[in-house]
Amino acid sequence: MAVTPELKAHILRYYHVEQWRIGTIARQLKVHHGTVERALRQAGLPRIGSVRASNIDAYLPFILETLKKFPDLRASRLYAMLKERGYQGGPDHFRHLISHHRPRPLPEAYLRLVTLIGEQGQIDWGHFGHLQIGRAKRPLMAFVAVLSWSRRIFLRFSLDARMESFLRGHVQAFQDWGGLPRVLLYDNLKSAVLERQGDAIRFSPALLAFAEHYHFEPRPVAVARGNQKGRVERAIRYIRDNFFCARTFTDLDDLNAQADAWVNGSADDRLCPQDKTLKVRQAFVQEQPCLRSLPANPYPVEERVVVKVGKTPYVRFDLNDYSVPHTQVCKTLTVLADATHLRIVDGLLVLASHVRCYDKGQQIEIESHIKDLVERKAQARAQRGMGRLSQGVPASVELLNQAGARGESLGSITCALLRLVDRYGATEVQTAVLAALARKVPHPNAVRLALESQREARQAPPAVVVQLSEKARLRDTVIHAQPLASYDQLSSAGPAEPGAVSEVAPPMPSAATNASTHSTQSKTTSKRSPSDESKK
Repeated sequence: MAVTPELKAHILRYYHVEQWRIGTIARQLKVHHGTVERALRQAGLPRIGSVRASNIDAYLPFILETLKKFPDLRASRLYAMLKERGYQGGPDHFRHLISHHRPRPLPEAYLRLVTLIGEQGQIDWGHFGHLQIGRAKRPLMAFVAVLSWSRRIFLRFSLDARMESFLRGHVQAFQDWGGLPRVLLYDNLKSAVLERQGDAIRFSPALLAFAEHYHFEPRPVAVARGNQKGRVERAIRYIRDNFFCARTFTDLDDLNAQADAWVNGSADDRLCPQDKTLKVRQAFVQEQPCLRSLPANPYPVEERVVVKVGKTPYVRFDLNDYSVPHTQVCKTLTVLADATHLRIVDGLLVLASHVRCYDKGQQIEIESHIKDLVERKAQARAQRGMGRLSQGVPASVELLNQAGARGESLGSITCALLRLVDRYGATEVQTAVLAALARKVPHPNAVRLALESQREARQAPPAVVVQLSEKARLRDTVIHAQPLASYDQLSSAGPAEPGAVSEVAPPMPSAATNASTHSTQSKTTSKRSPSDESKK
């Protein structure tokens, strides 16, 4: 119970003037006796009531000396030390007694930190739970940057805390401010400080290269000194309470759009702590001309990952597979990714460009990559044919299931249905497949009859199919005509004498001529009668 000034006045008057005991005062004022004792102690009176002897009294010198040397020693360890020295009390009461004798640290006084206009900014990450995207559970991180003088906030949410996202937040903050301060303060986060031993600090090489490009000084704060980076710490708490609490959003882009509206709205309308006569919006207008100008070219902040392509034309990046041309299998490529897109390159050659997916276990494909591979792999063609058929004609899945149950060849049925799709279109085939299923005839012939019925109902002409040989060697063969003048000379020369040598040597016949001659001889032989054979 809180001791009000009126209650405290009554307690002191009854105790000093009326000489009432503590229990009497408590009963008459209907308060706890501890409240009466607290009011008397606050008035400067010594300990009230008689002091009873305790088992711990004989060990107090040892306890005080031990706590003086080791102020953070736990009560459980101190109790074990006293048990070895003969203490008979219980551990719970001992812990309560030790709390009265443990030395309290002296409160530390801090100076109010004042920064020059345009001199300093503070950077930090904030964790805001997780975001479920499909089957992937991604951490929802907030990159927060604050200008120390005007308290202008930059807020950007991302799905990771990688170094590339950290630097990308810097670039976006600099572009939003139209400049950057001379010094940026960081906590001891791994994105900025890799290792620290006292005042010896090893910065991240990527952060040093980034600072070299924008010409600012990265400065880490001291360990366990939250007051040195209090502006960004309070900004994160302000974001949690004033913006994120009870906030609903559809996706990350929607959340960032709401964050931009909040920063430019209510966050800029609050009073500037540096100058209470100004709002943050007005203070930023004064600070912006004092910021350092940005370089002509922004720093590249794409994520760069070296990947290995296996036997399938895909590369694995951030829990998903992205397609590449099939000619790149078993090679080492490079993935360059930003927040929305990624490129797969081989040196300076860009092989593929995809929209980045934050789901898990997805296959992101470019149709031309798979189409080229399908044309070279018969097995892949069959598998892809079923996939194409199921996407264009969903009812074909049930037809294939029923046909498989009857022992039909699924490959031939798939090829037949795909030919019908190419001839009539996916919509017409879908209707025909439903008609075939309704008749309980899961066969391409039933689908073909249904398509012809639909065509006759529309009074459309029949579709003409041009079929060419699938073998390019036969389809593209060029037949050259052979001259027959030499054979005419042989027929006009007459019969040759025995032992004479012909002056005209017939040319070597071509393969086509040999085939024609062989065919003619075969026909002549077949026309001979049995009498001719006997005469021979």
